[in-house]
Amino acid sequence: MSMRKTLAIFQKQIKDTFKNKAVFIQFIMFPAMGVIMKNAVKIDGMPENYFIILFASMYLAMAPITCMAEIIAEEKEKNTLRVLLMSNVKPAEYLIGVGSYIWLICMLGSIVFAITGDYKGASILQFLLIMAIGIMISTLIGAAIGTWSKNQMTATSITVPVMIIFSFLPMLSTFNSTIKKFGTVIYSEQINLLMNDIGNLQIKSESVIVIIVNLVIMLGLFVYAYRRSGLA
Repeated sequence: MSMRKTLAIFQKQIKDTFKNKAVFIQFIMFPAMGVIMKNAVKIDGMPENYFIILFASMYLAMAPITCMAEIIAEEKEKNTLRVLLMSNVKPAEYLIGVGSYIWLICMLGSIVFAITGDYKGASILQFLLIMAIGIMISTLIGAAIGTWSKNQMTATSITVPVMIIFSFLPMLSTFNSTIKKFGTVIYSEQINLLMNDIGNLQIKSESVIVIIVNLVIMLGLFVYAYRRSGLA
């Protein structure tokens, strides 16, 4: 595998982001909403970083899935991906280049959340580590959807319900005990629970097991989609 080609794909995505408004908005919408709500809404009894954790949880479960799936599906539909593969770019080089770009730019958004939430010292490291793990899992989900889909329309029809489940589950779990029981086996809910403990973080074995199992499952789904797509 050539790091030069992977880096070239990475740089290509940076240029393409500013051309694709739908993808660009995904990267800035939730951090911007977090900043606005944190500073504009003050309610007695509300946890200090309620809006930061809420929008950060939604961000890590929505932006990577949507953007990764849309980028891959668009390039498949426009035959750009085929041209790249015919130019001796290996599928793994392409996917790592795109995936690392999505992960990194989402981490920049995570830094905005961390600064707005006024996390410091060990707390900011805990926050960013938790976000990094969640974004990685979501990126795998988006990659699986993108490689499985024949075009953007198919990708969108799959992405929308998937991202709604993962992104809104943590919020809905706070209001419904039945949903909360279901949510405990989903990575985004466990990520949300860990965020709420930042500053006094005690990592429970349940959280670790659920996140690892989710990671393995998403990786398996990606590998399956990757092989079925004809890229392997």
